[in-house]
Amino acid sequence: MAEPRSDYAGFEQGPIRPPSEAQSLLIRVTRNCPWNRCSFCPVYKGAAFSTRPLEHVKRDIDAVYGHIVRLHELGAAHGGFSRDLIERAHENVAPEERLAFEAAVSWFMWGMRSVFLQDANSLFVKPADLVEILDHLRKRFPGIERVTSYARAQTITKRADDELRAIANAGLNRIHIGLESGSDKVLQMVKKGVTKAEHIEAGRRVISAGMELSEYVMPGLGGAALSEEHAVETADALNQISPHFIRLRTLAIPNQTPLYEEYVAGRFVKCSEVMVARESLLFLEHLDGISSVVKSDHILNLFADLEGKLPDDKPRMTGMLQTFLDMAPERQTLFQVGRRIGVFTRLQGLDDLRRCAMVKAACDQYGITPENAEAVIEDIMRTFI
Repeated sequence: MAEPRSDYAGFEQGPIRPPSEAQSLLIRVTRNCPWNRCSFCPVYKGAAFSTRPLEHVKRDIDAVYGHIVRLHELGAAHGGFSRDLIERAHENVAPEERLAFEAAVSWFMWGMRSVFLQDANSLFVKPADLVEILDHLRKRFPGIERVTSYARAQTITKRADDELRAIANAGLNRIHIGLESGSDKVLQMVKKGVTKAEHIEAGRRVISAGMELSEYVMPGLGGAALSEEHAVETADALNQISPHFIRLRTLAIPNQTPLYEEYVAGRFVKCSEVMVARESLLFLEHLDGISSVVKSDHILNLFADLEGKLPDDKPRMTGMLQTFLDMAPERQTLFQVGRRIGVFTRLQGLDDLRRCAMVKAACDQYGITPENAEAVIEDIMRTFI
């Protein structure tokens, strides 16, 4: 781990946040990822991990607070806002303050309801420091409804129950954990650095501490060889955790990942989208005894509307997948291509003859057939990472 920089260089933001935090203010507590060995993840490779000094994080919060105060004053003075007014205000901000100003404006326009603590594992920070950050955040912005963060399961298991409760009481409402898989074989294969048992313990302890839990699942991560085990074991882990949210994010393999090297060498056989659909059906069929909300809130997912609350919506979700699997290959390809080029968002789009004609024309123009569709779609999905 790199030593934290002692000199404050201004407001910072990290590279990613969950899709569900698109409207959140991003406050950077740590830089990069303390594990950074997952073979499927391209985000932090080559970047050293460090924790930001407590006072730097508080200064970031204060910087946004100052701009929010000025935005309120500006709006009051002019009877509201316009694009020209915001642009003129931006021109008067010192260059070193513009990132904080832009973050403040965006958050202000979204209603200032939620905050996300970056980067990959904010619970790595000393619990007392994290509590102080949360206290300061709530003091500056008492109206916020939700504060969330990524965390590694292994880090959570190292925190005492009273530390987790203190963090929850200070205002951390929700934790996002990358479960990815409940299969120890898959977790070991992709160098996740955590076991199924640790995932289960961490998830249960987050909930016990009083925080919402969002678990990420990666369909396709087991490859063709471990697809069935990946589906069944992941469902079993989630049945034991009973998280508030189960979020699906289908595997893509960017060129700059170690898994891509395994894929090119033939040691990892990637699932086709039809295989992923079959795996996802098996996964949903094995979810039992929980009331989690399933979310498909990532562009990598073939089925954007594969969402619902268990157990009531389970028949609809499994029915959707079975409908796709029962289609002829040509119709499956039509939906796959249409989804990836933004023409379809759901299977019902295939009932729209005009949209189908648009996709068929694209397939004819580029020579896309059921035999080569996977390779074309794979190239498109890499652009989404």
